[in-house]
Amino acid sequence: MTTEAPSPASLPAASSPVRRVAWASMIGTSLESFDFYVFAYFSAYFIGPLFFDPLGDFGGTLAAFATIGVAFVVRPIGAAIFGHMGDRLGRRATLLWTVGIMGVATGLIGLLPTYAQAGWLGAVLLVLLRIAQGLSLGGEWGGSILLATEHSSPVKRAFYAAVPQLGSPVGSILSAVVFIVMTLALPAEELAAWGWRIPFLLAIPLLAVSLYLRITIDETPVFKAVVQERRRDRVPFATMFRAQPTALVIAFGAALLGIGSYSLMNTYTINYGVGTLGFSFQDLLVATTIGGLLQLVTIPLFGWWATRIGSARVVAYGALGTLLITFPMYWLLQFASFPVLVGTMIVGGILPTMSWAALGGLMNDLFADHYRYSALSVAYAVAAAVSGFIPLVTAILGESTGYVWWHPGVVLALLSAITLVSAWAAGRVRHAPISEDGREVQPATV
Repeated sequence: MTTEAPSPASLPAASSPVRRVAWASMIGTSLESFDFYVFAYFSAYFIGPLFFDPLGDFGGTLAAFATIGVAFVVRPIGAAIFGHMGDRLGRRATLLWTVGIMGVATGLIGLLPTYAQAGWLGAVLLVLLRIAQGLSLGGEWGGSILLATEHSSPVKRAFYAAVPQLGSPVGSILSAVVFIVMTLALPAEELAAWGWRIPFLLAIPLLAVSLYLRITIDETPVFKAVVQERRRDRVPFATMFRAQPTALVIAFGAALLGIGSYSLMNTYTINYGVGTLGFSFQDLLVATTIGGLLQLVTIPLFGWWATRIGSARVVAYGALGTLLITFPMYWLLQFASFPVLVGTMIVGGILPTMSWAALGGLMNDLFADHYRYSALSVAYAVAAAVSGFIPLVTAILGESTGYVWWHPGVVLALLSAITLVSAWAAGRVRHAPISEDGREVQPATV
């Protein structure tokens, strides 16, 4: 049960500087992203042969990819668990748990015994650690967005909601760089023998930095106000579904392009580029890394733009632009040289990035503060779980159409259309009134 908020009052003062809080949220999402992408990069080449050797080359590769899928499937469960903690115990305390679990699980993967050393024990432990990673990731994103936005003023919330989004390209760039350096520095035999463990063990020092930054900041003023006014729900998850079911659907749809396009471009398009278009894996990895570097500039810019015109409009413009360039981009890709490939990946990445950068601000605006952690986490995690199957769906579509040039465009266009409609709807939802001091006067209903 919740109590009605009293008349407008000032939020408890925040003693942690907003920029430091933003760094803490971004470093945490970077660690989570790095840990996740490191496993994705190394899974096809090393995880299958090392842990699933009796299944053969193809069976081992499928098992390795299945361990990636397991983490996506359990993300909504983690969102429900950590969303409840975030709305009951606080944003900061919950984020210490999520980043701690992710960092420790990743480090332990680097210590696992292989099949040659311990039989199927290593594979069983690997799956359990991947489940732990997925649960953790389910609660990280929503909390990081709230940590940044609930420490900032209403005017700047859209910008600070974009800062944690930098974690995805940072983590992707770091993991790609590690993969490139490792493959250049070590022969394949040494990589298979022991070198594959190094990227996973790197999570431990990164975890120490992330924990330090989060321990040294305060709980958000918004959550302090919820506690002070005794507005916490016994079961925020249930209140969220009862109070704003339509907003949850809108948030899910708004998230699909930002998450799904990354899964399509960085997973399926790389495989499609190597297997069908004839590019080398290194060329595609360099192209995606260049695109990630560009995101370090465009995400803050799109976040700033959202403070001017609203997060929902920025998400909508990104979706509309992606819809317009989708088929020309994939048509051009079949004739591309490496410079054209890089240009195509950059253009194809900027517009979905617009929707990605403003996503946190859009979701933050949709939901009332006393169940906002649960709402953001669940909507995002379900969208991520669905997006985890996009490479598989695109591959099936490609096989059924003879890998005609437009088959990835159909998927990207569908994602763009769903996000465009959702962003349009988000701009028309009645939000919770906000006073000049940033306090929500009453819960929002949809």
